[in-house]
Amino acid sequence: MAPILALAIFVVAFWFIATERADKVKTVLVAAALMAVLGLIPGEQVFYSEHEGIDWNVIFLLLGMMIIVGVIKQTGLFDYLAIWAAKRSRGKPFRLMVMLMLITAIASPVLDNVTIIMLVAPVTLVVCARLRIAPQPYLIAEVLASNIGGAATLIGDPPNIIIGSRAGLTFNDFLIHMAPAVIVVFALFVLFTRVLFRSALRSDEVHLDQVMALQERRAIKDTRLLTRALVVLGLVVIGFGLHSVLHVAPSIVALVGAGTMLMVTDIDVGDVLPEVEWPTLVFFMGLFVMVAGLVHTGVIETVGNFAASTFGDNYFMAATALVFGSAILGAFIDNIPYTATMTPVVEGMAADAPDAETGQSLWWAFALGACFGGNGTAVAASANVVAIGIAQRAGHPISFWQFTKYGIIVTTLSSTLAWGYVWLRYF
Repeated sequence: MAPILALAIFVVAFWFIATERADKVKTVLVAAALMAVLGLIPGEQVFYSEHEGIDWNVIFLLLGMMIIVGVIKQTGLFDYLAIWAAKRSRGKPFRLMVMLMLITAIASPVLDNVTIIMLVAPVTLVVCARLRIAPQPYLIAEVLASNIGGAATLIGDPPNIIIGSRAGLTFNDFLIHMAPAVIVVFALFVLFTRVLFRSALRSDEVHLDQVMALQERRAIKDTRLLTRALVVLGLVVIGFGLHSVLHVAPSIVALVGAGTMLMVTDIDVGDVLPEVEWPTLVFFMGLFVMVAGLVHTGVIETVGNFAASTFGDNYFMAATALVFGSAILGAFIDNIPYTATMTPVVEGMAADAPDAETGQSLWWAFALGACFGGNGTAVAASANVVAIGIAQRAGHPISFWQFTKYGIIVTTLSSTLAWGYVWLRYF
């Protein structure tokens, strides 16, 4: 009875989010409250267990980066980069979109995709405002690119960190096995965006002339402040890259970086805290509790075990199920708790494989499906939710279906390509 009840609450809440019949923050809070009142989540553990509760690493990573971005915003750097990007692209919408996607995809394997979206999205909003074009298609394209690019490395996407830890896979393992698939998928995605966003790729020559006349250097408000901020940001980026070596969580790196940024720049905290996307943080908390209900009552594990028992010794079919099953389920459930829940199931399947290579192929199928599934809907990955929150705050709302109509197509194509890659390379 409990699994059915938890699933019913989740489905109804998801329907309200998808149809936007109610505020999404209110929806997840009501759903989380119902899960708690009905005993469908593990009591106080929901605040202490990232696998069956709120993942505070994600929450504090976001909080720290929001503060860092708020400080950098005071320097005028985003205006500088926006004018530079507009002039380099000469206002050509597709060229601008490709530039922003390349920056996002190249940085995502080094930084996690949430962080890069928080750095690139403000620039996108400013450059689109300068060119008088709608920023929503560009933000959506960047998020899709970040979820694809982040799949290439151990630290690029949160599901990979979880999988690498559980399966004992190294940074080089991910580069060797995941990066080739990601490069092919991303290259085809860039070409496909010309068709996918064709109705939005229109330029305004009048405003372009005004932008081309601007001097980007004048956008920098305080050179000393910018220098200090960039030094701290550089150290934070290095911290993210070395977190698996230093054994320091990215959330701690972000919080230390935020505190250091506030101290060395002498910015008034009161000027920065309003820049924090508080509704986005609350939405994440509620969403994690909703998913905890599915995890604690065994809904996700039941689906995984059913798949494992169905395919038996047919490991190609098992890999196929992991690619497409992870893409489908990951599209409706944030891929971080989904991955954390399914890793024990995949570990058991890999352990029963006839050889190590076949066992590893299941992990790669799982990783590709989970990462690419993050593009499926507006709530499938943390980067999606963050980008939508930033757009909402800037007065350019992105609806659930506006994002999802693109995300479903990209997820379907990328998952199919990933399946072909797994078949050709491992079977």
